[in-house]
Amino acid sequence: MCDCLVRMGISIGVVGAGQFAPSFLRLWSAHPDVSEVRLTDVIPERTAEMAAKQGITVTHASFEEMLESDVDAVAIFTQRWLHGEMAIKALEAGKHVYSTVPMAIEADQIARIIELVKETGLTYMMGETSFYYPSSVYCRQKLAEGAFGRVFYSEGDYVHDMDLGFYAAYQYSGGDDWKKTASFPPLLYPTHAVGNVLSVTGQHATHVSAIGVKDDRGDGVFDKDVSQFNNDFSNATALFKLADGGIMRTNEMRRVGYPSHIRESRLRVFGTEGSFEQLATTTLWQNKQGVEDISHLMETKPSGSLEDDDLANVDPALRDAFLSGLSPVHDRSRLPQEFAGLHNGHEGSHHFLADDFVRAVADKTLPPINAWVSARYTLPGIIAHQSALQGGVQLEIPDHGDAPE
Repeated sequence: MCDCLVRMGISIGVVGAGQFAPSFLRLWSAHPDVSEVRLTDVIPERTAEMAAKQGITVTHASFEEMLESDVDAVAIFTQRWLHGEMAIKALEAGKHVYSTVPMAIEADQIARIIELVKETGLTYMMGETSFYYPSSVYCRQKLAEGAFGRVFYSEGDYVHDMDLGFYAAYQYSGGDDWKKTASFPPLLYPTHAVGNVLSVTGQHATHVSAIGVKDDRGDGVFDKDVSQFNNDFSNATALFKLADGGIMRTNEMRRVGYPSHIRESRLRVFGTEGSFEQLATTTLWQNKQGVEDISHLMETKPSGSLEDDDLANVDPALRDAFLSGLSPVHDRSRLPQEFAGLHNGHEGSHHFLADDFVRAVADKTLPPINAWVSARYTLPGIIAHQSALQGGVQLEIPDHGDAPE
């Protein structure tokens, strides 16, 4: 008779039946270490419809009801300004937490999440896609090889025009009052730009000076009289000092003549011995001897059809991002075999995000984008927005230190 321990799967409750949910419902349902996936949404009809499509048999009438249940973990796929308070409630209820970005929009909420993780030992992971982009994976490899020399300057851009899918996304999530929330300040959604850089360098930002550009479209979006956030910035640029004395610049752009659907996030890293640069369709590795076009290494093949039923609620301008497969630099071998053939997305990140959260909870280990790393990806944008509101004054960025061993 075998006296080995039988590994029990974890249960995950997904909160929010929106555009991101279908991909992760399918991935977690297929994961060998997940026993059950549940669902809730503030609109009951959406819960019922998505549960039927995804084969989810257990639903909850509310987030609060889910927290009162015996579910092991919750995955927050709600509107971006709600993540912090919902993560706090979930941790206080004894649940592990996966949260889409950003971690929170207030520094106090971030501090409270870290405090709760310390107190409870629960897992918190933010689903920052850029950690797994081919650009980040490639640059981490080059840094480990010493090919960059000393990295002294890096840039991360999130260049996503509102006209390319964002109007429809906000209308879907915001209902009749969607313009109030479509004005979400660009620098409060910083993690695709900041995380792309810091996931490579391993540094953290200590100071920032930022400038916001006031919108002039005149369509009621980014209008202070309409905005829930009293925001009229549609574009913003932030310059950061890093802990090692290096420099990071990020751009958050929502009004820009650029093909966001081809590449919405761009990375550039400059070192004393080598450098890496991305444009919309070209990626280069450069050193003092010459230039190498490595665009083929960044390429992700589509993982499905643009007409797939899982994308029915996603604007056509955004669908490409939900279908990108893996690139040549991704390590396919570390993913569950059950993920083969399932939709990926956002430059190959979805499979890794879904697996890393389950691995952390099941194995009781820190996920790569744990609470402390998440804070370092999110806080710089929160403080940068404060700087922009003050005309670019330099401000210090609080830091919660490294994750415990």
